[in-house]
Amino acid sequence: MSSSATSQRLVLMGAILGAHGIKGEVKVKSFAAKPADIAEYGPLTDTKHKRSFELSVVGVGDAAKGVLIGRIAGIADRNAAEALKGVELFVDRERLPMPKDPEEYYLADLIGLAAFDGKDAKLGEIVSVDNYGAGDLLLVVPESGEGFVVPFAKAFVPVVDIKGGRVVLDLPANFFEVPAQEEAEAAELQEAAP
Repeated sequence: MSSSATSQRLVLMGAILGAHGIKGEVKVKSFAAKPADIAEYGPLTDTKHKRSFELSVVGVGDAAKGVLIGRIAGIADRNAAEALKGVELFVDRERLPMPKDPEEYYLADLIGLAAFDGKDAKLGEIVSVDNYGAGDLLLVVPESGEGFVVPFAKAFVPVVDIKGGRVVLDLPANFFEVPAQEEAEAAELQEAAP
């Protein structure tokens, strides 16, 4: 992966839940291992690097859920704080410490890794790691053809080799087959097309 692609990797550190009080403070859900550490990484950014947020932690909202009370430089009233509701806060991957255990890594480190099957045939490259609420999903895009999604679970991804720049996927034998019902529906749609 090129250094410019590496420098573009962002790690989601938190999200602004809404205003707290009338003086511009915000409730922030922190995803850091120690919630208050979210403010230790320097300015946070939105996903497009368009806005920067200097966050200072001033209190704890719900410690069990990682909710903090914070102040963001330049935000001085409730209306301005409320306008930030839903903003996700990111940090550049390079600003995070390296994991101490070789078996640990950040999900952002998976982006750009080559994906292989158990017989060492290249299946594609991981282009994103997404989570829509039911667990992490890897989007793998082959050199030609459409990308496919794989659940990021040990059963499907038994080997993650960050230093080697690769993962091994263990996919079911029929993973790339289109179910017969979908084929029949597609054929009906083609026949019905003018």
